[in-house]
Amino acid sequence: MTFPINLHAVKAIYLFELARTWRTLFQSIAAPVISTSLYFIVFGAAIGGRFTAVDGVSYGAFLVPGLVMMSVLTESVSNASFGIYMPRYSGTIYEVLSAPISAFETVLGYVGAAATKSIILGVLILLTARLFVDYSIQHPVWMVAFLVLTSVTFSLFGFILGVWADGWEKLQIVPILVITPLAFLGGSFYSISMLPPLWQKITLFNPVVYLVSGFRWSFYGQADVPVGISLAMTALFLALCLTAVWWIFRTGYKLKN
Repeated sequence: MTFPINLHAVKAIYLFELARTWRTLFQSIAAPVISTSLYFIVFGAAIGGRFTAVDGVSYGAFLVPGLVMMSVLTESVSNASFGIYMPRYSGTIYEVLSAPISAFETVLGYVGAAATKSIILGVLILLTARLFVDYSIQHPVWMVAFLVLTSVTFSLFGFILGVWADGWEKLQIVPILVITPLAFLGGSFYSISMLPPLWQKITLFNPVVYLVSGFRWSFYGQADVPVGISLAMTALFLALCLTAVWWIFRTGYKLKN
């Protein structure tokens, strides 16, 4: 029985990238979980005591979806960008390009591995959060859907970043100067309804708002923006990333020249 996809090639890339995670277990998994735990401790203790509840949810529980989403999207970008940048840096990318592997299979291997790492990280953070706060998940299917969609979308974005970067500085500049600020200002720690009216409108230009809002809705049934809009905006960003990846392989941008 034959498959339209070269599963052996996809599996080889996928397992190679996952193996790198186990070799750098502390950096890839332990460090983000510990950092997120510190957020629970510091923000829960320092700020949580000043808020009895946010939209009817205790502040500690309110933090859970935002912190999970913040960690997932930042790690998705980091894992995927590093995963494709290293073969370019070492020159082994030409072995991949010359092999009988399609562009789709190449992206599936690299992005699939990065997204898997982020999903595992998100699940671990959710389990760790139980040690600090009690939270509920009203829509578990949608929670998983948002988690997977966010991981895949930002892994694709990280793949694009890894192809674009031609140095370690460029590889770090977007996550540090763009992704992290957007994550902090995207409602991870607060509801945008707490902001002045003008800033509420400005915040809607931040794509992370829709991810955090939709993910938080899957937990508590409440959101800063309608969940349908959150899904639509996430799907739009996914489509843009897919288009950019298609263009990269179509033109060979920074891969073949």
